[in-house]
Amino acid sequence: MASETNPLGLLGIEFTEFASPDTDFMHQVFIDFGFSMLKKAKANDIVYYKQNDINFLLNKSKQGFSADFAKSHGPAICSMGWRVEDAEFAFNEAVARGAKPADDAAKDMAYPAIYGIGDSLIYFIDVFGEAQNIYKNDFEDLAEPMIVEEKGFMEVDHLTNNVYKGTMEKWANFYKDIFAFTEVRYFDISGAQTALVSYALRSPDGSFCIPINEGKGNNNNQIDEYLGEYNGPGVQHLAFRSRDIVGSLDAMEGTAIKTLDIIPEYYDTIFDKLPQVTEDRDRIKHHQILVDGDDEGYLLQIFTKNLFGPIFIEIIQRKNNLGFGEGNFKALFESIERDQMKRGVL
Repeated sequence: MASETNPLGLLGIEFTEFASPDTDFMHQVFIDFGFSMLKKAKANDIVYYKQNDINFLLNKSKQGFSADFAKSHGPAICSMGWRVEDAEFAFNEAVARGAKPADDAAKDMAYPAIYGIGDSLIYFIDVFGEAQNIYKNDFEDLAEPMIVEEKGFMEVDHLTNNVYKGTMEKWANFYKDIFAFTEVRYFDISGAQTALVSYALRSPDGSFCIPINEGKGNNNNQIDEYLGEYNGPGVQHLAFRSRDIVGSLDAMEGTAIKTLDIIPEYYDTIFDKLPQVTEDRDRIKHHQILVDGDDEGYLLQIFTKNLFGPIFIEIIQRKNNLGFGEGNFKALFESIERDQMKRGVL
């Protein structure tokens, strides 16, 4: 039920919608990640992909909101569907709390929606679960579905927003004031040449987080590079929660998905700091997985290089740890800077 601590009755993420001038490439990346292509929307050219509790929509429509969004941003996450108890109630309550209704948008789906980060859409979905869901109601089976072996990705752990300098607090307040997200972390991160600051917010139902990044210092940092290429603020990356990150990466070997390079010296001391890690250490080194934790637990994480324009994917496995890999920020930041140098950005 909606409550003071969860005023819209938010219950998690239902789908992420992608649009791109090159949808064939996105399709192949989804397949490489282990998503099966199952259905197509009855009303327009939207294809549905699934892996466990992660639902992707690839919008191939040539007209409408998503097509226009891709023209402005290139490959993009143009909308998300968030689960709520009552879609109309959540929409009305969001608008009453200051959200901008998306009634004027040429929406590709007939669900109530508001404008979110970078004028992407947040749809409110109150039909979800195995018994009844939007994919049964509004989609039809493909004549030739593509069923692939899943890669162990269970759900979206978090999604990170990149915003212009001076607007991080504005966007944090958007999520706090409308949805009642709570702040769980604040980061001030520096590499050799660039820096950023970040708020991490948790949804009121506790099912996912949204870190918000703002660049700091010179304009060649990774956040400003994203904003320039993407033509505005938006979703920088999605994080997939894996039940077995080593197994997931083993299954992805041979695909076109490339991950960031980590300096070998990182592994000289990491297992001394975290001796409780039970996963195969040679495989961790082989895949260049980052490890972080404390006395109570640890996490393993890895980041792809940019996949869709400036958007990338994080893979994370949590073992009694709800952090974001704070102990890895320096190594990760320097890895991103090295990648920027290779691409001529720094």
